[in-house]
Amino acid sequence: MALLKVAKPPFDVDEWKRLSHVRRIRPLVLRWVEYGTDSPGAVHIFYILKIVAYCWGGVAIIATTPGLGGVTEFPQWWTEPIVYQKAVVFTMLFEVLGFGGGTGPLFFKFLPPFTAFLHFFRPGTIRLPPWPGRVPFTSGDRRSVVDVLLYAGFVAAAVHLLLSPGSGPVPPGAEVGLLAPSVILPVVILLGALGLRDKTVYLAARAEMYWIACLIFFFPYADMMIGLKFALVAIWWGAGVSKLTHIFPSVVSVMISNSPFRPRWFKRMMYRDPLHDIRPSLAAGVLAHTGTVIELGLPVVLLLGDGGVVSAAAVALMIIFHLHIISTIPVGVPNEWNVFMIFGTLFLFWAHADLGLSSVQHPALIVLVLLALLTPVVVGNMRPDLVSFLPAMRYYAGNWAIGLWCFRDGADRRLGECVTKASGLMTEQLTRLFDADTSELTNFRFRAFRSMHPQGRALNGLLSRALDDVDRYTVQDGEPITGTLIGWNFGDGHLHNEQLLAAVQKRCRYEPGELVMVFLESQPIHVQRQRYRIVDAATGEIEAGYVYTKDMLTRQPWLSEDDVSFPVEVISTGPGRRYENPRASVTERE
Repeated sequence: MALLKVAKPPFDVDEWKRLSHVRRIRPLVLRWVEYGTDSPGAVHIFYILKIVAYCWGGVAIIATTPGLGGVTEFPQWWTEPIVYQKAVVFTMLFEVLGFGGGTGPLFFKFLPPFTAFLHFFRPGTIRLPPWPGRVPFTSGDRRSVVDVLLYAGFVAAAVHLLLSPGSGPVPPGAEVGLLAPSVILPVVILLGALGLRDKTVYLAARAEMYWIACLIFFFPYADMMIGLKFALVAIWWGAGVSKLTHIFPSVVSVMISNSPFRPRWFKRMMYRDPLHDIRPSLAAGVLAHTGTVIELGLPVVLLLGDGGVVSAAAVALMIIFHLHIISTIPVGVPNEWNVFMIFGTLFLFWAHADLGLSSVQHPALIVLVLLALLTPVVVGNMRPDLVSFLPAMRYYAGNWAIGLWCFRDGADRRLGECVTKASGLMTEQLTRLFDADTSELTNFRFRAFRSMHPQGRALNGLLSRALDDVDRYTVQDGEPITGTLIGWNFGDGHLHNEQLLAAVQKRCRYEPGELVMVFLESQPIHVQRQRYRIVDAATGEIEAGYVYTKDMLTRQPWLSEDDVSFPVEVISTGPGRRYENPRASVTERE
């Protein structure tokens, strides 16, 4: 039972509840420094068992391929090229069903811990088409029977592929043929069609990795293997480039604080002063930049390697790098993705290190792969408002689009009454398991987590520009809200922007002031500012402008009672109702 026990906070909860909204965050931030989410031990066991289920399930299903051998013979057949093909599709299926990243209690999914497949199989739920005004037959925001059948067809096509024999050409040195194009093509077509109808399904499948890999499967063998190598390298490079900001050291300190495998003294080292100055320390900065060097440098070594000692060292370092990420158990819990990256590193750069750049037979195909992979990375870093952070490969950078949903006088209850969904809101799930106090503390723990990142400090400061009285509102981070309303979220703030707000307003009919959203776009790599928008669900835009990175970096995660504002540059005001908070010292940049 101790594994299920929720830790009591080191303060009186009744006194904490009597504090103003701005003062509630600080004690939870200080608690996070040493204890992270403060989750029961069973939570970490849950994620460990999920990794085991992913690994065992993948091996067991792939082992049914004729010619490979049983599960116990895995060490003899894991280097077969068809194994990698099926590992890609199995992982994509695992993710699109909602069993991978962004699931379970660390992502505020409790009952049930997995919701994506329940949502995508249910007509009437919200869907978000990426280009409803441009692509025919994709408009609307309600999931129809057609959408459900497309999703079911994709799942069935993926299962059929996993159970198919290798009927394609047999690669040199292999004993089993590759997958036939005829079993790959339905997976590619159906996910593409699904993505045009609902971008959530496309992103949930982690298409920037696995769908692109399926397209590469159509290449001749040598080009296919080299194209797959470049696909992994593009992920590392994209992630490394996105971390070339002043924001990233904060991510490292927050992630390490959440790890159950790091001592408390080491966690305190990640901050300048664990009681008074919760900005990242020099040690956190060194760890952050070391990781960036690894992601930018080691892939080059892997690409040029030939399987010798240097290749072995690079492979080992990259495996340690991904094991480190898993061990921190980050809030997004992308554990299976990291396991796949470890397998991909071993398979492509160790077991098949002999296939180097000199083996390319059709250079134009490799150029096409690089264009497909790197174009969204370049555009996503220059214009992050146009590209999701997932295809832009800005993983773990701390530089994400984020938002707050602010409900006045219990207006959030209307979401439960008016919106068709596969699970209850986070507060409803928590109160079924615990009590109202634990539910409220959990909500603020996520707010504390967000506030420890520089962007979260700006977001909190913008509340005084959006609301007349913050203490009258229930303020919730956009990600848990979105995970319930559309069935899945994995850090993508674009999934809870004005498009979702419009779909919610169509169903809930909020009055002016009942639901206000504060939205902050991520920082372009070449500009030291971020665009914000304040929107009323009923009346539209209230205000838009910019906040500057240097103002975020100099502030603490909590607000001062004397000044709850944040310096801004206002660029427009809309027809929406404008609130003025008399306690806020409204500071505008010249």
